[in-house]
Amino acid sequence: MKTKLFSLITAFLCFLPTYAQSTAEEVLATARKVNDYFMQQNPDPTLPTNVGKVRPSQLWTRAVYYEGLMALYAIDPSPVYLEYTDRWGEFHGWKPRDGVLTKDADNQCCGQTYLDRYMMTSDRKMMEHVQENLELQMQTKIGWWTWVDAIQMSLPVYTKMYRITGDSRYADHAMKMYTWTRDSLAGGLFNEEEGLWWRDKDYVPPYKEADGSNCYWSRGCGWAYVAIIKAIEDFCSRPMTEEMKRHYQLLLNDFLSMSAALLRCQRSDGLWNPSLICPTNYGGKELTGSALFLCGMSWGIRHGLLPAESYRPACDRAWSAMFTDCVHPDGFLGYVQGTGKEPASAQPVTYDRHPDFEDFGTGCFLLGAAEYYQLLMLQ
Repeated sequence: MKTKLFSLITAFLCFLPTYAQSTAEEVLATARKVNDYFMQQNPDPTLPTNVGKVRPSQLWTRAVYYEGLMALYAIDPSPVYLEYTDRWGEFHGWKPRDGVLTKDADNQCCGQTYLDRYMMTSDRKMMEHVQENLELQMQTKIGWWTWVDAIQMSLPVYTKMYRITGDSRYADHAMKMYTWTRDSLAGGLFNEEEGLWWRDKDYVPPYKEADGSNCYWSRGCGWAYVAIIKAIEDFCSRPMTEEMKRHYQLLLNDFLSMSAALLRCQRSDGLWNPSLICPTNYGGKELTGSALFLCGMSWGIRHGLLPAESYRPACDRAWSAMFTDCVHPDGFLGYVQGTGKEPASAQPVTYDRHPDFEDFGTGCFLLGAAEYYQLLMLQ
């Protein structure tokens, strides 16, 4: 069945327009330009944001930016990136937003970068508060992931801690949270039949889009997609026990199911709509979900999990559209849907419109660019 599906997809792709392929060097140059623009606009990483109200700069939107910056550093190891990151982390005491007692996944997202820096330095101050926070959450068992974004914000924090310590409690707790969101919350937010995620309990059936289809938000699915590949990498970093093999297999199955579904949703121009399967209801170009899908597909090809003959053309089209349609000459990113929770949020999404927060859009772009760069380097 899978072979037949991939053959049909490959045949369909032959009728799509072709695009001039960028070189790895061109992808890296574009990623640098986008990141340089952001750093120039935000020279002091300690300053709070002020969108509607003042928020500390380790809120989730900024934490996603640093995820992207760490991905950029992996392919472009500039000390400037680490200096910028460490000023930010030091200022916040390497603590989650709202401190170690928080149970909000959004507040934990900054811990991903703290733990990345710990793995580079072995400096315990970069991980000890994150570990304290996770220990408290595991003891109280409060703080379920009731929205799909929470999987991206918190799952990799737990799995990175497992990678660092080898303590399977972190992985087991993370997967308990993941499977509750996946299978139990409002009947389960993951639709196995269609391979896509509802954003939260408000969007499961009987909720429908204008044409009667299910409502799948592009960036919401993108959050889950990238979190899954991060967790898989962390699980594979240590010898597999039987329990870890079960965790791995569940995530792998979800990754493959999502990949096939997302491939079917891609627009002919290479991007994805905010509303994945209902283009008549908030269709149009959107960068953040597209960049996250590029990240996951490129990673899947590189690790031999996705067939290149089907997914490589999709990656090439996605990057071409991101580069051509979304990147302004100065590095500003267009077609970034601002914060929200559904396809209707922060509309209209256009080339020139500034989103309420630019930081997470830059982070998503860098995650996609860095993985695509590594894919091109395999040639």
